[in-house]
Amino acid sequence: MNTKSDTESAMKAGKKAQARTRTAGGEDGHEKDGAATSKAPAEVEVELPAPRGTGLSRRFWVEEPAIRRRMPDPVRTAAVRAVIIASVTLMQAMVAFFCTLAGSWLAFPMVLSSVGSTVVATWGVLDVWVTRQVWNQRNGVVSVPSSTARQLRRERRRARRTARTAERDGARIRRRGAGRLSEA
Repeated sequence: MNTKSDTESAMKAGKKAQARTRTAGGEDGHEKDGAATSKAPAEVEVELPAPRGTGLSRRFWVEEPAIRRRMPDPVRTAAVRAVIIASVTLMQAMVAFFCTLAGSWLAFPMVLSSVGSTVVATWGVLDVWVTRQVWNQRNGVVSVPSSTARQLRRERRRARRTARTAERDGARIRRRGAGRLSEA
């Protein structure tokens, strides 16, 4: 049975944990000098009092870092679209099944629309796969010699190098030209 003092001690423990995370990583989860931390946020633990007489405390919440990185936006959009289409297809199939059992006139049109939706759902899943492959090919680091991402990076490097050399040559010409004007 929790009393008022038990809940107060739990609240104090939570405030202490928040204070510890603020002093360790700044107010907004960053270091005090303003640089972003590369590590995951520290675990936040709130210890709740255990039943009386045991002398033990329980953990209320432990925040764990994400295991996977976030999907790219186009891939996530395609995945959400595919899930919505698949769920509508399953609902149509269920309605078609129940209409068939009930002997309703709606059974035949629902079966036809379920077949069409199955084709669209298959397209949706393939769309996720193709979008993911295209995104990896354009933006990802793919360790294949024919990677488009690697080729684009090479072209960007080449363009920057030529811009730097042109800038250097222009500065060199200006320096030489300034001295010769007085000699004329």
